[in-house]
Amino acid sequence: MIDKQHIENGGFKYLTSGKGKPIIILHGLMGGLGNFEGFISYFPTLGYQVYMPELPIYTASLLDTNVKYFANFINNFIKFLKLDNAILIGNSLGGHVGLLHAKLFPQYTKALVLTGSSGLYENAMGDTYPKRGNYDFIKKKTEDVFYSPKIATKEVVDEVFESVNNRVKVIKILAMAKSAIRHNMAKDLPSIKVPVALIWGENDKVTPPNVAKEFNELLPDSKLYWIKKCGHAPMMEHSNEFNGVVKKWFAEKSF
Repeated sequence: MIDKQHIENGGFKYLTSGKGKPIIILHGLMGGLGNFEGFISYFPTLGYQVYMPELPIYTASLLDTNVKYFANFINNFIKFLKLDNAILIGNSLGGHVGLLHAKLFPQYTKALVLTGSSGLYENAMGDTYPKRGNYDFIKKKTEDVFYSPKIATKEVVDEVFESVNNRVKVIKILAMAKSAIRHNMAKDLPSIKVPVALIWGENDKVTPPNVAKEFNELLPDSKLYWIKKCGHAPMMEHSNEFNGVVKKWFAEKSF
């Protein structure tokens, strides 16, 4: 078992594990470290060093709570750690941040793995949270993210419920969600030349399958993989299959 380290340095909080070629994981708006547990445990055994920085969703100023600021934040993280040829792996909002990073800083982006990425379309919880105090409503909305409602454990639902009932956090969440909707990347995608793996749940309700197809059509060097009986977070619902797809794609690209 390879140890994970939680580090706070240079204004960044991040988890790291393993030694070798760098992979940076970008979590979603409501996602945390646990969402990529299977990935973080596996890829360091194959000769990769995995980094997962905490995106400053709740700590950045309201003015800076947007996709562009987060792409710059990740580039500063890469420069701070002096990483070469980092592969970025992003789910949901994290995928969007990775895409914009690839557009703005192609020389710092070796490749992208996108799963349930925003950037074209996202069916979020909505512009407002009229029932945010209602636990059952939040539970149902959280379960809808997955194909199997069982993935939405009490711990996962509790975390979402706490976030949307914290006034400061919900303002930041809504600001970030609106920034993601405003920052549609359809016109930018054809100019993103880095290799991209698109790994999508066939039953994703948040970023539905047609979104994956559109990404695949617009990105010049992309390959689309489907995961059956899977919602918005393949790396959580089917972590072994997700890892297998990434490993196969890495082998094809000699990463």
